[in-house]
Amino acid sequence: MPIARINGTRLGYDTYGHGEPVVMVTGTGAPGRIWRTHQVPALTAAGHRVITLDNRGIPPSDPCPDGFTLADMAADIAGLIEHLGEGACRIVGYSLGAVAVQELLLARPGLVHRAVLMATSGRTDALTAAMTAADVELGDSGGKLPPRFAAYVQALQNLSPRTLNDEERLRDWLAVLEMSAVDPAGARGQLALQLIPDRLAAYRHISRPCLVIGFQDDLVIRPHLSREVARSIPGSSYTEIPGCGHYGYLERPEAVNSAITGFLAVRQP
Repeated sequence: MPIARINGTRLGYDTYGHGEPVVMVTGTGAPGRIWRTHQVPALTAAGHRVITLDNRGIPPSDPCPDGFTLADMAADIAGLIEHLGEGACRIVGYSLGAVAVQELLLARPGLVHRAVLMATSGRTDALTAAMTAADVELGDSGGKLPPRFAAYVQALQNLSPRTLNDEERLRDWLAVLEMSAVDPAGARGQLALQLIPDRLAAYRHISRPCLVIGFQDDLVIRPHLSREVARSIPGSSYTEIPGCGHYGYLERPEAVNSAITGFLAVRQP
């Protein structure tokens, strides 16, 4: 895995394929490799060079134990694009990664060709605040949920009823989640960033083409929060993928990938 020193921080990233670059920025606690199963093959087949980033706080990127901000994450994405030396890139952001991309669109619009923002929001509502406070408290306590319990909680939070009611699929999901449970202490630096101020008014100044994707059964970032972002960004479009929860890009990858590749293929005048 290549390592780039950006803004004084070591950031891990991977590249796949050839063609016009697409930078992919994931959410809280997740490594860049989550894109490899479904999104990387679809995007490379569509003629893109895909760059996946391990956000600061996620190994092998530096842990940054003194904390960091959304502006730092946006600056990291900007620094990686400049490190690649390929000019403006297409960017896909998911959850917290999408919020960081929104800040990049405001701070450094010249580095972005167009952006896909999945399961995103522009403010913290009461449920997000409660979930974040609980996750932070768990991380600060030094406690760690047993993997089987953590998998069960993740499944309820992030999967759709369609998946939860399919016993064969659910067993597969629980096995994967049990093996890859997020350590709240490891993701501590990112957790607090989920408490974002209301940025919807600022998003009216975003000038790059954006597609906002919501997931119909998302309980973590409910679709109305993503629709708010789409309404705030001038000229943006919104699509909602049915039958999936917060992990929609993994639950319904064909539908998500079709929306992403179709939008990224559009040529700007």
